[in-house]
Amino acid sequence: MNSNRPTNLDLTTIDLPLPAKASIIHRVSGFILFFAVAFMLYALAASLESEQSFADLKAGFDNGLVKFITWGILSALGYHLVAGVKHLLMDMGIGETKEGGRTGAIITLVLGTIVIVLAGVWVW
Repeated sequence: MNSNRPTNLDLTTIDLPLPAKASIIHRVSGFILFFAVAFMLYALAASLESEQSFADLKAGFDNGLVKFITWGILSALGYHLVAGVKHLLMDMGIGETKEGGRTGAIITLVLGTIVIVLAGVWVW
């Protein structure tokens, strides 16, 4: 192995291509959704427990922090869905080229942003 090869361990200096950034955001949104499942299951269990617990849960959604967390979960879900559809299209052979990957990443980021804004409008 060549010991004189250059090494760059400072990740902040690496300029990633747009498809890589979209892929990283997709992975982060999946990570967020993994932990959000606990909150969603708790809310589902509380809503099905009784009429009073459903009313209490519904009243809790008037809190700004709860709305922000809900918006965050919906944003992660929306972006993950859009990026997942892009991956399904790539599995069918659509957008597998370098330029197709860049175009797919742009479309994913634009549609993801639209979904995130719509989720914010819906929550607030």
